Amino acid sequence: MYISIIMIIQKFKDRKKEMEEIKKILSKKGFEFLIIYGRRRVGKTELIINATKEMNRIYYLSTSKNNLDYFYNVCSEKVEGISSLKKDWRVLFEHLKNKVDVIIIDEFQYLIKEDITILNEFQYIVDIILKNENIKLVLLGSSVSIMTSKLLSYSSPLYGRRTASLKLKPVPFLDLYEFFPSYDFTELAKIYGFADGIPYYLNKIDDKLFKWMDLEFKNKISFLKDEMDFLMRYEFKDIGTYKLILEALSRGKNTIKEIKDYCGFKRTDISPYLKNLIDVGFVVREIPIIEKEKSRKGNYKVSDNFIRFWFRFIQPNISFIEEGSFDITSIENEYDSYMGSVFENIAREFITSKYSFTKIGRQWGKIPKAEKGK
Repeated sequence: MYISIIMIIQKFKDRKKEMEEIKKILSKKGFEFLIIYGRRRVGKTELIINATKEMNRIYYLSTSKNNLDYFYNVCSEKVEGISSLKKDWRVLFEHLKNKVDVIIIDEFQYLIKEDITILNEFQYIVDIILKNENIKLVLLGSSVSIMTSKLLSYSSPLYGRRTASLKLKPVPFLDLYEFFPSYDFTELAKIYGFADGIPYYLNKIDDKLFKWMDLEFKNKISFLKDEMDFLMRYEFKDIGTYKLILEALSRGKNTIKEIKDYCGFKRTDISPYLKNLIDVGFVVREIPIIEKEKSRKGNYKVSDNFIRFWFRFIQPNISFIEEGSFDITSIENEYDSYMGSVFENIAREFITSKYSFTKIGRQWGKIPKAEKGK
């Protein structure tokens, strides 16, 4: 177990490649504008905090409102002369540009939600105030949909301004030994089936998976019960339909017809919902490997092991978990069958780490005659 320090930062593990890339960008002379985004809990904050720990920085964690006031207060604590300045984004950045090495704004989507014109403000800040200075600007965001549509898209006022961007992905299975150096392959695979490669969940586990999980389910304030709603509210306003679709997918309903039948949707067009789930990285569309990209034979599946686990084991048992009577052996007894697709992904990672492929994937359905024997 690791002791937390400021901002609940735990001992930093792995992310060597990403750390090297970010440090390389931050060490360059002149202005750099870096955008880092990815799903909640994936470790964006820990990564940038560790990458900039030797730099003179301003770090600001955005909130749902009054961000200019709070940013002003943070700057006042770090830099002299702020108290005499007008509360204005442009004025503040003009003052800060020669006073600090890097300015980090975390959860930038909150600024966008509070006032969409903030994008025009930052366009001016980047183009006029910072562009010719030796300072780095880093924007972080956990709402993948907002970061891609409002910040990275062609229609964004900030389009083309960034000098680098990074979509931070979960830690690969092969790097889980960094978190659990004494565990064997079987235990690591079990952990991966629950936590995927999400550092927040991996850092929570301080014992063998089922032993830790048994205690966690008995914890009245466990994060597990409400975690799925917490994640989804970052991306969607009405989460009910999205939860039903994810539940269906987690139970092996992979076609649009199967999903609609499971959810009881007769006239509802679920294509927009599936597209949104794909855009935020919760779902992927998979086609048979010998089919073309536009094939109608594509299936949908949950892309994240934690989401699959939550809908498979936690949601159906939430009442028992709430009253503290849930028996962990019910998960243990089903876990081998659950691990089928998890092991498939682990095997794919092993293979692609050693060999190069132009295409890799699964095949289902009938094989066209021209393909037989190949």
